[in-house]
Amino acid sequence: MSSNSAINSTEFTSEQKEYLQSFFGSIAQRGLTPFVGHTAAGLITNDPASGLPNQGVESEPLWFNAPASDLSREERWKFEQDPFTIWEKLLQYSNQNQPPTEDDRFRIKYFGLFHVAPAQDSFMLRLRIPGGILTTHQLRGLAQMAEDWGSGRADLTTRSNLQIREFQPKDIVRVLNRVQSLGMTSRGSGADNIRNITASPTTGLDPQELLDVAPLAEALQSYISNSPDMYELPRKFNVAFDNGGVISVVADTNDIGFVAVEVGEGRNVPAGIYFRVLLSGITGHRQFAADCGILLRSDQTVAAAAAMIRVFTQHGDRTNRKKARLKYLIDSWGVEKFLCETEKLLAFPLIRIPSSECEPRRPIDRAGHIGIHPQSRSGLHYIGLSIPVGRLPVAQMYAIADIADRFGSGEVRLTVWQNLLIPNIPTPHLAAAQQALTNASLTYSAGTVLSGTIACTGNQGCRFAASDTKTHAVTLANLLDERFPILDRPINLHVTGCHHSCAQHYIGDLGLMGVKVSGEEGYQVLIGGGADQDQSLARELIPAIRFTELPAKMENLFAAYTQRRKSEESFLAFTRRHAIAELQSFCNPQENS
Repeated sequence: MSSNSAINSTEFTSEQKEYLQSFFGSIAQRGLTPFVGHTAAGLITNDPASGLPNQGVESEPLWFNAPASDLSREERWKFEQDPFTIWEKLLQYSNQNQPPTEDDRFRIKYFGLFHVAPAQDSFMLRLRIPGGILTTHQLRGLAQMAEDWGSGRADLTTRSNLQIREFQPKDIVRVLNRVQSLGMTSRGSGADNIRNITASPTTGLDPQELLDVAPLAEALQSYISNSPDMYELPRKFNVAFDNGGVISVVADTNDIGFVAVEVGEGRNVPAGIYFRVLLSGITGHRQFAADCGILLRSDQTVAAAAAMIRVFTQHGDRTNRKKARLKYLIDSWGVEKFLCETEKLLAFPLIRIPSSECEPRRPIDRAGHIGIHPQSRSGLHYIGLSIPVGRLPVAQMYAIADIADRFGSGEVRLTVWQNLLIPNIPTPHLAAAQQALTNASLTYSAGTVLSGTIACTGNQGCRFAASDTKTHAVTLANLLDERFPILDRPINLHVTGCHHSCAQHYIGDLGLMGVKVSGEEGYQVLIGGGADQDQSLARELIPAIRFTELPAKMENLFAAYTQRRKSEESFLAFTRRHAIAELQSFCNPQENS
């Protein structure tokens, strides 16, 4: 179907047809064709990647659009010294084995190093692993770092990333140098920066996927790395690429989510694979990213992301940290103004197309990140390992690297579910790979609750957390799996230590947020949340409860579910079907007899 015939569809007004005719005409004039590449080259008209902004000549200097005196504390620190110019201070802290000053503690986060006192009087390293794809060489190198200088383990995160903890100040320079020698970077992985670019972990492997999005994640990371202004944001920023496959990357929790979609014949654009753009996800502030009404070709996504980030950089709030995320700029402007400002920085028009023009997203397999699954190429499989709450000891890191080399293709894939996949295992090698995993005390199966359990660092490594989230999450998940072995559908348990919601408690079937209860560790309990096709914010079930009292309540609730559910009804559907008062009553044993 030609673009002209698509535009002549009676579903569009004459004005819309004229716009679309102009859009496709401009593509033809520029010689652009779909899927010409995965870079932003030639697609951005205004590329100010030249360093810090002009501070002006006014009596009071300006930092972007705010007078210096109005800036938040962190913005003043950035205004006073570019965080990337403190290498000599890093050397000093390392040589003297001293913790940084408060302002430098913030600046050092730009190198991916977090001084996490008082929870731990040491540094945590966070990396950049675009798309969550690691080579076995890199995994071994990280294991060696953790063994030589760190805590003896890595922690897998909800951004398909790795953290390594307990580095002393004396080691931070050699840590950064080692990361570089592995062909990796931690630059911009903390503070007010674009966080690790996530992508569907089975991208390029998934029989269901629409498009391999790994090159897009890598291209955006490359663009960021080579554009100084991409490190000038008012607050952190999350970007995700969803390939339309079986494992969710929870794109709707990101500031920008690119979701692959299919447009069939007979629509108002040429048939093919495109991307919908979701904006302003920030579930800690109780908001999902929403479709903004535009359609992009794959080769336009990196340029569009860069333009949107630049609009946010120039106009985001630098005076109030609580209002400095993309959500609040778009709340103030509206989506259309934001898109218009974005379009000014692009060499192509943004095409406005309703989501109804696209096919629905294909089904998500909640258990797709655990177990043995066939890949798109016949005879190959990936094995999803269960790594409870992401804790991965050094010995198992080495074992995974060896198994991926012996039976796979020398790579591993990290997921947003705090686990990892070993891909490209031929059928004849599956049994041997399984045995090798078992020998290393690694498992590729888990109970229905533990398989969907994630937890933030908790008070063992974060000064904000009110509770020991990882220990409590595993304890509760194991209890429920042991008590209710008949459960046959994955149940997501999200346990976060504070309101920052790093474990996204608002989108769990069960969500726990750490609170203090009469001086003891406890939780606020939420229920019925979900993302993607189950999208909804969880409701409060229990305002506050000691953790010691929580397991019995949850046992009662799950007993009620198993006794009262309709045929094939999921736990999520069951909880959404009942009012909060009913669910609260189910938590009491006398109600379930």
